[in-house]
Amino acid sequence: MDLAYPLIETVEIDGKEYPIDLSFDNVLRLIDMLNDDRLDDITQIETGLYMLLGVQLDYPIDKKYEIFHQIFYTTIGKEVEENQPVDIEGNPMPQKKEDKVYSIKQDAKYIYASFYQDYGIDLFEMQGKLHWEKFKALLEGLRSDTKFKEIIEIRTMELPTGKGTAKQRKKIRELKEIYKLKDEP
Repeated sequence: MDLAYPLIETVEIDGKEYPIDLSFDNVLRLIDMLNDDRLDDITQIETGLYMLLGVQLDYPIDKKYEIFHQIFYTTIGKEVEENQPVDIEGNPMPQKKEDKVYSIKQDAKYIYASFYQDYGIDLFEMQGKLHWEKFKALLEGLRSDTKFKEIIEIRTMELPTGKGTAKQRKKIRELKEIYKLKDEP
């Protein structure tokens, strides 16, 4: 997000401008669809373009791939591409599971409650309205006393060491077990 420039809301394809649906709920559904192993690449590209643009494009699949890739990585995936560690050849490195401290899908009820608590925003009422970039900024800016941030703190908390901390370690382990992330497809 760069406050000096407007949010990206359109894309130009061969001289024609198309609005892009970057509402947070549409982006989350798009990410779900892209993670669905039952769908082949062609279906994902065509469905993804339709989800973002709301129209069927009449181009060969390789051109559709270029368009989808350009839209995705200039809007939704730019942080992923910028922050993804790469090997010596520039290939993305796999990330360890420990690096992931939250899941928008698994933590949805905590995110919902925290947005409502902190901002008075009902995310269901904001579906189709709240831009993905705004959603991410608000999510990162949640106060530490919200349920979502408390859960992240539990997941990342170090176990205390030393004498007299056995009860505290036990309690933290129990909380970590309660709030641990489950494997996602």
